[in-house]
Amino acid sequence: MTCSAHIAWSEALIAYDFGPGHPLAPVRLDLTMRLARELGVLDRSGVTVVAPEPADDALLGLVHDPDYVAAVRAASADQRQSDVARGLGTPDNPVFAGMHEASALVVGATVAAAEAVWSGAAAHGVSIAGGLHHAMPDRASGFCVYNDPAIAIAWLLEQGVGRIAYVDVDVHHGDGVQEVFWDDPRVLTISIHETGTALFPGTGFPTDVGGPGARGYAVNVALPPGTGDAGWLRAFHAVVPPLLDSFRPDVLVSQQGCDSHAEDPLAHLNLSVDGQRAAYLALHDLAHTCADGRWVATGGGGYALIDVVPRAWAHLLAIASGRPLDPATVVPDHWREHVRSRFGRGGPARLTDGAAAAFSPYEEHPDAGEAVDDAIAQTRSAVFAHHGLPTG
Repeated sequence: MTCSAHIAWSEALIAYDFGPGHPLAPVRLDLTMRLARELGVLDRSGVTVVAPEPADDALLGLVHDPDYVAAVRAASADQRQSDVARGLGTPDNPVFAGMHEASALVVGATVAAAEAVWSGAAAHGVSIAGGLHHAMPDRASGFCVYNDPAIAIAWLLEQGVGRIAYVDVDVHHGDGVQEVFWDDPRVLTISIHETGTALFPGTGFPTDVGGPGARGYAVNVALPPGTGDAGWLRAFHAVVPPLLDSFRPDVLVSQQGCDSHAEDPLAHLNLSVDGQRAAYLALHDLAHTCADGRWVATGGGGYALIDVVPRAWAHLLAIASGRPLDPATVVPDHWREHVRSRFGRGGPARLTDGAAAAFSPYEEHPDAGEAVDDAIAQTRSAVFAHHGLPTG
């Protein structure tokens, strides 16, 4: 299936940079776009790469408090004006010159992807620099200054979109987006993540199901450490497709953090690039079966900067174009030479980890004795009845 895709990108997005030694290194974005370009993904018919404009204060204000935006702008202009109470100047979110401008550009990229999709200019929109899902209305959190997915969703609602599904596959709970839409039944937020008992931000449990006005519209699948492809994909397919088929969103927005990989240094799940690719394929298919093809995908976490992020998101960009890359594809020599010259080491040889990315469906033999199946059962028990779905 060939699809049109709007890719919101410019090298200026690399300016979102917390400095040397910080895990969220912007080189991962550069390596991703270089790899996608070398693989010919960006030159495909129907794919447009468009430089975004930064979000203005009115757009940021759809989610963020004016005082917080003012604090970000002040710290951006003078790093001595860090505001730890607002999460600015912490180890996770050190302030840097131009922070407001760089963060606003990330928001602008994700909103541009959403605008392209809602206007019909493209079926799919991708903002790999986006996915900063931890930022709260009044503070920075977890490497995230402004919450671009939440702002894009709020913008879509302003345009008259009736129902939006947000699916977050980052290893960390999508707490900021959930918080913003906690009491809004127009937005179904689904987060599949490592349990908060083992990982930042320590939230996102199955019993967290939304506010009084939106019970069942916050959905959390909290997976045990060590979960691999088979368990993760089993959980995804046991929860996400039934809910999206019931909810029937007008637009699907997803956060595609790839820090669920076994090599990621900040978490404890064991997915392969092949398993992540399978999740991207599933989300693409769900966009077409449940949301008339309208899909806005953002980046997110991912801290195995060379071996994982570029390959995972090159697959994402190819899938958004409707022409997935063969996992056995050889990584171009020119890209690997660039990695060697810059980092003094080789890069991965192929787009695959050699994993089968296979799973058995939960419905065929649910087993509450297994940790992953316990997580699935708890989530389905907490939210499925709110959508008229069987919990078993």
